[in-house]
Amino acid sequence: MIEAHQLTKRYGEKTAVDRLDFTVRPGTVTGFLGPNGAGKSTTMRMIVGLDAPTGGSVRVNGRRYAEHAAPLQEVGALLEAKSIHPGRSAFNHLMVQAHTHGIPRRRVDEVVELTGLSSVARKRAGAFSLGMGQRLGIASALLGDPATVMLDEPVNGLDPEGVLWIRNLLTSLAAEGRTVFVSSHLMSEMALVADHLIIVGRGRLLADTTVQELVRQAGGDVVKVASADPARLRTALAGPGVEVTGQAGSEELLVAGRTAREIGLAAAEQGIALFELTPRTVSLEEAFMDLTRDAVEYHGITTVTATTAEPAATAATAATAVGTESPRSVA
Repeated sequence: MIEAHQLTKRYGEKTAVDRLDFTVRPGTVTGFLGPNGAGKSTTMRMIVGLDAPTGGSVRVNGRRYAEHAAPLQEVGALLEAKSIHPGRSAFNHLMVQAHTHGIPRRRVDEVVELTGLSSVARKRAGAFSLGMGQRLGIASALLGDPATVMLDEPVNGLDPEGVLWIRNLLTSLAAEGRTVFVSSHLMSEMALVADHLIIVGRGRLLADTTVQELVRQAGGDVVKVASADPARLRTALAGPGVEVTGQAGSEELLVAGRTAREIGLAAAEQGIALFELTPRTVSLEEAFMDLTRDAVEYHGITTVTATTAEPAATAATAATAVGTESPRSVA
């Protein structure tokens, strides 16, 4: 379990993490989400003692990270996959960690096999691709067979097979009763594996909720309906928990609280002809973007232009994004 109480970190005048309160519980996959600059990486660094809080506290399994006698058996963390000696082989990199923490060689062999590194274990880690470097970083995180696993962008650089592997790994670790805390920008992956979400923006807590509840608050399941008699259809669909919206004079309605089947049956009973009946589910990405719209620190400016060339040519578009760099990354 990870418990943060009023956790705060400042760099000069910059407040990277601002009085965060949250609990990451065992037995679930908890997604840690936020825009760039939200304070995610800084928070994770404070959890494992790499950064000291300016205020507040964070504990893992009831203690500060530095107070654990065998920290790798308490917390396995992947924060920067390339934090390795490039001249060492993957196997030797893991063996160095194992020797310094009293971990037997058989555990090194186990994590090498678990992470798919068997064929490259004796090769220099500095020559690894981004994806293989990620696998080595995950192997390091799992080396101590920890009760808590914390991974920052674990699917970064992985191929589709690797993404499926890490997805299954995270869910299996949670099923074993471990605490699993994962930071990612890939909303599609979080929607598939996360049970709970902690969302931050500009260092502050924006949401501590489930995926289902966040999506529901953002609009949930909506059905788009087009009818020749929208006013009568609106009356036919009225009921507890049902919300029907639409512009005056328009044939289209948006219905929340009724399934497409229920809408179709209600319209048929009243003899109302329908031209369209399209279910639409708000995605986690849409819900996340809606929640964090005012917490995005580094905005891009996108301009799209279209020009007509020769008659036989189609219009061409060009897009340019301009962003602002920060002096220190606190994402």
